[in-house]
Amino acid sequence: VQLQASGGGLVQAGGSLRLSCAASGRIFSINDMGWYRQAPGKERELVARITKDGTTNYADSVKGRFIISRDNAKNTVYLQMNTLQPEDTAVYYCNAYIGGSGWYHHWGQGTQVTVSS
Repeated sequence: VQLQASGGGLVQAGGSLRLSCAASGRIFSINDMGWYRQAPGKERELVARITKDGTTNYADSVKGRFIISRDNAKNTVYLQMNTLQPEDTAVYYCNAYIGGSGWYHHWGQGTQVTVSS
């Protein structure tokens, strides 16, 4: 099983980006999917998470600005990031709890998001 993330880049403060993460391989089912981020010198933190039936939760710092969604038919999770701020600068990682030969948490390779002031 692999998770392939894309969509990061450089954007000015106030701008928007959309991240995507597609799971592929021997997949029977996917439960929770989510996005985490890690800024230089900081620990990895949860940004947003979505269950299989669409229930979402967000870090307080991104509530009202970021929207997580998923397409179960495509095994893909998205993160729409609006009103980006310099403090959102980080490497963003997708995560998914996937059932295949067994149930495991899988991580994507990370995609850099840089917000300039």
